[in-house]
This record gives sequence, structure tokens and C-alpha cells, in this order.
Amino acid sequence: QVQVVESGGGLVKPGDSLRLSCVASGRNLDVYGIGWFRQVPGAEREGVGCFSSSDGRTYYADSVRGRFSISGDNAKKTVYLQMNNLEPGDTARYYCAVELGTSWFCASLDSKRMDYWGEGTLVTVSS
Repeated sequence: QVQVVESGGGLVKPGDSLRLSCVASGRNLDVYGIGWFRQVPGAEREGVGCFSSSDGRTYYADSVRGRFSISGDNAKKTVYLQMNNLEPGDTARYYCAVELGTSWFCASLDSKRMDYWGEGTLVTVSS
């Protein structure tokens, strides 16, 4: 069993920055992918980015590439989502999810194939 906890959401103004954290704990976390997804009410969950623990590679959705960056600390099983130049369209609940043993689906930002999910943290971008 793996527990996933996100933190760092809040209310910010357009153009501001925010950093979200995701901490995973539990068994079988030797190799994993941690993905960030976001969702607004009435819409499908959208992939934002992924961190692969095996090689440190990161993957991004086109909608956030160049503004968002992901970094990870394997020792702490923690992944960060740095969001810069935030726009009102980035308003959503942001979820962190873990894929165990590989990061295949994480790298594809396939939310349906992730193994464990956090409860999300709300990000609101408004003037």
C-alpha cells in the first residue's frame, strides 16, 4: 500500500508562481513514476507532468511546458511541481499519482493507469 499526499495549493494572482509538493510513502517504492494531474469540475482529469525515479527524466503536457517544471528527491520520495507565470486557466484541483515499478504510463500522462492517488490540492489563479 502506498500513501500519497499533496500540499502547496492556494490562491494566487495571474503571473504568480506556486510550488506543489507530493510525498509518497509505503512499500515497493524502489522504482516509480510520480505524475501530476489536474481537474476542474465537469472536465476530464488532465495530465500535467511526470517524474521518473529510475532516470530522473521529466515529461510535460504541451499546455504547461515552459511554465511548469518538475523535480524529484528519490531519497525523500518527494516530487515537486514548480508552476510559474500562472494563468486563470491553470485553476484546478491538482492531484499527484504514483505508478509502481515503472513510469511507462506516467510518462504518457495516462491517468487511468496510475496505481495510487492523493486527494489533491486546490490551485486558484484569480485577480
